[in-house]
Amino acid sequence: MKAIISFYSLGARGEALQHGQSGTLPHFLEEPVDAYIVKSNPIKLRCQARPALQIFFKCNGEWVHQSQHMSQEHTDLGTGLKIREVMINVSRQQVEDFHGPEDYWCLCVAWSHLGTSKSRKATVRIAYLRKNFEQDPQGTEVPLNGMIVLHCRPPEGVPVAEVEWLKNEEGDHNLIISEARLSDSGNYTCVASNIVAKRRSATATVVVYVDGGWGEWSEWSPCSSDCERQRSRECTAPEPKHGGRLCDGVALATENCTGGLCTQSVENSSDVALYSGLAAGVVTVVLLIIAVTLYRRSQSEYGVDVIDSSALTGGFQSFSFKTSRQANPLLINSSMQPDLTVSRTYTSPMCFQDSIDKELMAERSLLDPLPDLKVKGVAERAEYHVMSHPQTFPRGLAPDYRGVAVGTTLSRRSKNLFTPQVSLIPSRPHHKATAVFGHAGGRLVVPNTGISLLVPHGGIAEDTTWETYMIINQEDSSTLCEDGPEIFLSPAVTYGPPGLDLSCPIAMTIAHCGEVAADNWTIRLKRQTQDNKWEEVMSVDEESTSCYCLLEAQRCHVLLEHPGRYALVGEPLNQEAAKRLRLAVFGSPDTSNSLGFSLRVYCVDDTPHAFQEVAVGERSRGGRLLEEPKMMLFRGNTFSLQVSIQDVPQLLWSIKPFTTCQEFSFSQVWASNQHPLQCAFSLERYSHSSSQLSCKISVRQVKGEEQILQVYTSVVENEKGVVPFFTQSDCTITSQTGSRAFKIPLSIRQRISATFDTANAKGKDWQLLAQKLHIDRNLCYFACQESPSSVILSLWEAQHQDSGDLDSLASALEEIGKVQSPRTGTLGCSRDEQDSEFTKLG
Repeated sequence: MKAIISFYSLGARGEALQHGQSGTLPHFLEEPVDAYIVKSNPIKLRCQARPALQIFFKCNGEWVHQSQHMSQEHTDLGTGLKIREVMINVSRQQVEDFHGPEDYWCLCVAWSHLGTSKSRKATVRIAYLRKNFEQDPQGTEVPLNGMIVLHCRPPEGVPVAEVEWLKNEEGDHNLIISEARLSDSGNYTCVASNIVAKRRSATATVVVYVDGGWGEWSEWSPCSSDCERQRSRECTAPEPKHGGRLCDGVALATENCTGGLCTQSVENSSDVALYSGLAAGVVTVVLLIIAVTLYRRSQSEYGVDVIDSSALTGGFQSFSFKTSRQANPLLINSSMQPDLTVSRTYTSPMCFQDSIDKELMAERSLLDPLPDLKVKGVAERAEYHVMSHPQTFPRGLAPDYRGVAVGTTLSRRSKNLFTPQVSLIPSRPHHKATAVFGHAGGRLVVPNTGISLLVPHGGIAEDTTWETYMIINQEDSSTLCEDGPEIFLSPAVTYGPPGLDLSCPIAMTIAHCGEVAADNWTIRLKRQTQDNKWEEVMSVDEESTSCYCLLEAQRCHVLLEHPGRYALVGEPLNQEAAKRLRLAVFGSPDTSNSLGFSLRVYCVDDTPHAFQEVAVGERSRGGRLLEEPKMMLFRGNTFSLQVSIQDVPQLLWSIKPFTTCQEFSFSQVWASNQHPLQCAFSLERYSHSSSQLSCKISVRQVKGEEQILQVYTSVVENEKGVVPFFTQSDCTITSQTGSRAFKIPLSIRQRISATFDTANAKGKDWQLLAQKLHIDRNLCYFACQESPSSVILSLWEAQHQDSGDLDSLASALEEIGKVQSPRTGTLGCSRDEQDSEFTKLG
């Protein structure tokens, strides 16, 4: 390119004199303009200058090769000056391959004998238009002659999308109607378009309503035999339309006749009063007789044991729900004073679990019995108490499988900010898994719960097998210290049998819902004792030789040596402490109403186990998951959680009054591990032709975060889909034994342990191994183990059970190997042998 420039510079003066171009710099008649590449079509950039001996393009600071130029020249007949024109093509690939601080750009440089001139920079960008609007227009209701304002922010795009409205109203991104008319009701759509595509927003329904007004009173009617007269009026000035308010006040007015207009005699009035009194007395006596009869019948049916309050409080406490209106069982009577003798009180409005009915209490026991679990190879048997028949439950205590009477903790009441009140509901069936493990070890998994157990190779003695089990049971947070602020952040997990004899620790993985990114929690591992109390095993932030906890964002890996029931609990240090909630909305047609449709919103701890219970329940009742579940942080600031439904198409759907906003109290949400929180919205469409439902569910904590669940679904029964589960939902394998259960081959595991358990001069020991594997906290625990390296590898196995990423282990071993002499590999073998071992790892 320099040679080209020099050539034209040397010959410029002679050629310029020949064409009479002395003393003139090039002037651009046409400069390159900004352009957009649509799809894969290249664009052309064009330059034209006068006088010009030559023109070249320069893109992103680099000269464009001469072969890529298309040029032509001619002479201006008026001035006799030479005009040169040049063009280049710019492809999509060229723009995508450019990675600079600014957009792809090009300019022209033109030469004359006097010097050079540069054109403007022209940018070349790839045009696109995203699919989702940054802000969809929201439906609204406005009164007649009110102002309608719909906001629309188009999707991100290059060039910026232009916006127009479906009804061709004036406006840019906003639709404004200053005085709404009834004809303005309807569906509005925002349309965004650029040179690439055209997008349509979600439809916003606008309802222009008219509030009712009273017409004139009619004339008074003649005086009746009861010495009264009436007059009426109608709510027609104007008549309420499109959901407008009815008229306030009465439509019929009655008053006593005065001024001698009353013709009824005094004797008749006295007779009426006498007969009315006698009738009221008869009705009162009949009701009293019926009440006494029912009371005696109930006493003979249930027996004298029911009267014994100690028997009742041992099993459960009595309570009742009183609704404010028959049509809406979700609303609790706000005028009802809370009864401090029951274990839970509610205020209006609120959401709660499905209430307990008599059929459920009659058919299911409070606690499901557990099967006998046998221990093979050892003269020991784990025994479990079996529930008595549920019909006998109210007459005495119902022991759970630990032999501890149910109800011993149910009388506790909340005494502090973070301790919730007790929920009196039947426990759900236990999630459990069993497997027989021997010397080869194995892995036990409770599917879709985030709970697993790893028994290392060699942990069980040779010629011995154990039937090992894991059981998940959600614990009520009131079973913790009643004076403390701790709550459960994970399910309670029991592994056994109690007499399980291991020569090295097992690794248990537990999912939790605590937001541990900030230092707002003190998190502890606790174990339940024989007397039903929870004792601390260790704090995850402290050093311990009895246990090891590796806390991650959503789960905790624990090394344990003693069977029992364990759980992860948290104590908030301030009001910024937060737990993760998973929000989901399910829907199903109303079986009792062909036009009805129910939306159920769940707020559960963000653990796989908690959401699985919701999904299983919804599948059994034919529910559909209508929106991808979302996560939100719920902070310990004592503020409640509000759930509201928004943007329901008023012209197509109706919702039961006073149910659009519902609420969970703080204590319900803060300790919701006992049961999933649910509230429901009952909707009804006006006609069968309305087969689509679109709305939004807002879930927000007062003075906290908010999440929006967008619902857009078909409500036709035969179009319902299957509730999506986790990817492992259909997995029936709960255990693996031997080499299939481990990611690291046994031969390599044994060689790593033999190499790193003994320290050497270069510091290549198990401590360096733990450091490279990023599990080097609480090293005193590993130091107490017979084979520290083997325990470290067990923890690594538990940590990587899902991904099976052996590359990280191989990389750690390679880094350790670099500190040794070139002739010796990481594992004390030749370099070729080491490469072979790493090949096996990969």
